[in-house]
Amino acid sequence: MGDRVVTPYEGSGHHSWDDAAAIESPLLLHRTSVRSAWVDYNGHMSESCYLLVFGDSADAFFRFIGIDEDYRAAGHSLYTVETHLHHRREVAEGEPLALSLQVLDHDHKRVHIFHEMRHGESGVLLATAEQMLVHVDIQAGRSTDLPRLLAERLDAIQNAHAALPRPDVVGRPMGIERH
Repeated sequence: MGDRVVTPYEGSGHHSWDDAAAIESPLLLHRTSVRSAWVDYNGHMSESCYLLVFGDSADAFFRFIGIDEDYRAAGHSLYTVETHLHHRREVAEGEPLALSLQVLDHDHKRVHIFHEMRHGESGVLLATAEQMLVHVDIQAGRSTDLPRLLAERLDAIQNAHAALPRPDVVGRPMGIERH
């Protein structure tokens, strides 16, 4: 695999879709702890590593709905086109992290998701990430419609998540408010 970024789920087992199973609301697909390599000169997890952990959570979600090595080898994937991170609390080496994921919306090509990163023991909110994903044809280098099976799974998840409150940071632009 060389020097490329590798998610914890590559080449290993992962939580897969089960038509008969209840859908968690929100999805709880990824847990980890803060690695020493993620800690910066301030003694806490570096800002770029928050995105790395959210990316691992997204990868767990992709695999859950059916986007795995075989799916990508067949020429399709989900790509992130926009991410908004909100850092709430610091976290130090060795501390446990628990990630949740909410499907906010989707259409024939796009998926809008929201992650929360919490301390794995105390439950304190550490960070959030809002992401817009687009389904792509890798060979053509352009967006393409989701296959029916994935769209049906996303419908089921979105329906299960419909009762969840919409996080107040979703869709908020960044800027300095002046009075």
